[in-house]
Amino acid sequence: MPQNVFVGRAAELYDATELLNRQPAALDPAVSFLAELAGDGPVLEFAIGTGRIALPLRKSGLAVHGIEISADMVAQLKLKPDGEAIPVVIGDMATSHAPGVGGFSLVYLVYNTISNLLEQPEQVACFANAAAHLRPGGAFVIELEIPQVRRMPPGQSNFASDISPHHLGFDTYDFAKQRLVSHHYWPQPAGQMTTFDSHHRYAWPAELDLMAQLAGLRLRERWGDWSRAQFTGESIQHVSVWEKPVGPEH
Repeated sequence: MPQNVFVGRAAELYDATELLNRQPAALDPAVSFLAELAGDGPVLEFAIGTGRIALPLRKSGLAVHGIEISADMVAQLKLKPDGEAIPVVIGDMATSHAPGVGGFSLVYLVYNTISNLLEQPEQVACFANAAAHLRPGGAFVIELEIPQVRRMPPGQSNFASDISPHHLGFDTYDFAKQRLVSHHYWPQPAGQMTTFDSHHRYAWPAELDLMAQLAGLRLRERWGDWSRAQFTGESIQHVSVWEKPVGPEH
């Protein structure tokens, strides 16, 4: 069963801990990228969360739908202007269906969230579910970090993902199980520390391409970020686009 960790206080504090990702420099390129791919829509966000991407996409004129496993995250979305106007199915992104299945121009899954599915069969099912929701010619987009194993010497299994005045992030890897745990710490003005741990199954781009192939999708493009920087061997993340063929594959 896919994990549901963004409950209670984790959901209530989510927006406050993700302030940098809500700034125009981080948000606008992603929204523009997705809006361009979406055409006339409609679009579906897997793991819609509190609506960081969905709300500005809706403001651009697209009909946006969502699937989200955490009812508490959806409650935060519904508190926002226009939040009530976005229909959301409470369920997991590997198996749950939104109304209009088979008719979406775009399904997207951002901010490393496919890695919240901790078993390979769940990730494979997520691709199949995306393909089922897409109309022919539609696109499935994933934003995902590249595992930083090259930055660790033999015998080391931890990596500092972020050290800044507002956030400390450390990832601990289990190479045998293809898992990692992200440990997050946010200093608070009164001297306390807000903490949160999240568990992930990491996957390389080539593995995702195979999952896409199993779902009947094919790779259209891959970039190093939402601004379409070239994807290289030094990229720390990728934005990948797979498409559902219009006609039978030959």
